[in-house]
Amino acid sequence: MEKMKTVLPDYKNCISGLPNSIMRYFGAEPPGDTLPLIDGFLKKEYKNVVVILLDGMGVGVAENNLGENGFFRSHLRGTCSSTFPSTTVAATTSVLSGLLPCSHSWLGWDCYYPQIGKNVTVFRNTEQGTKNPAADFNVARTFTGYVSVTDRLRDAGIAAHEVAPYLSPFGSFKDELARVEELCRTPERKYVYAYWDEPDTTMHAAGCRSRRAKRILRSLERQVRRFCRSVSDTLVIVTADHGHIDSKGVCIKDYPSVVECLVRMPSIEPRALNLFVKEGMDERFESEFKRYFGEDFILMKKREVIDEKLFGDGEEHPCFCSMLGDYLAVATGDLTVFNTEWEAERFKSVHAGLTEAEMIVPLIVIE
Repeated sequence: MEKMKTVLPDYKNCISGLPNSIMRYFGAEPPGDTLPLIDGFLKKEYKNVVVILLDGMGVGVAENNLGENGFFRSHLRGTCSSTFPSTTVAATTSVLSGLLPCSHSWLGWDCYYPQIGKNVTVFRNTEQGTKNPAADFNVARTFTGYVSVTDRLRDAGIAAHEVAPYLSPFGSFKDELARVEELCRTPERKYVYAYWDEPDTTMHAAGCRSRRAKRILRSLERQVRRFCRSVSDTLVIVTADHGHIDSKGVCIKDYPSVVECLVRMPSIEPRALNLFVKEGMDERFESEFKRYFGEDFILMKKREVIDEKLFGDGEEHPCFCSMLGDYLAVATGDLTVFNTEWEAERFKSVHAGLTEAEMIVPLIVIE
């Protein structure tokens, strides 16, 4: 398998600091470290601060698909680290809250919740791998709820808005930007966070270097450029939650000697495998996992993960440690280990590992 540069999260220069810089700018108390580069831009007074987060548009994705002199790359002012894991659930929750993953405990697409003994697909509130409700309440919000940046700003008397495809009114990216433009025209000082689920969706299906990825990225760039020209007295920050790499997918069920050692199926992410091992089977599990996946994954014991502060160096959520398995396997190569054959065949491009392509995101700033 291809060897790639490994990049650990830099929580002093991390996407989680962006909302904290904005909170400090507007006079609210941030719950964590700020982002130094953005602090510099926020020394000037603006009526509006707008963050546009394009899911999956890491620095490598932009460089591979967009022109060097195009709108995004010509306004690239710097880069920062994603969270670990480099994935939407962990990283966007950090952008929405200002908290590190260890503090909010929205660790990945599927999280183990010991209170109900299940792996839960947190955004859908379903049991992992099914359409069945995980509980008759929202599991993630019940056990790992958090205070959002917009709520913190509103409590401080600042107007704050969130615009996203999962929030009404629903529509296209063009509709979303029109909504942000409308908000920017109102007279009060404000913060607007706008999330869009591309190019991530397209890249998962077609690959991060595909014609489809290039087409969607260029469309997003054109639309953001038009938006920026339509507003005034506004600082626009375009960034991403994580990057992407093209990957070879395999299904863990094709490795029965590994699965036989597990209490339950892996959770968190296919490139950040949270693994609970049956009592007395640690030695066998380590041997079998390294035999098949040792070239592409780092296998860490739970104590190592906590001591290394991989999920952040902030105050740990009361649920955090109990949500972690006995081992965490983190991808550093281009192999991805899915729970099902369907996923292994479907996902062409992926994220959540520690490669540079997944971990480094852009800070595009338009004044």
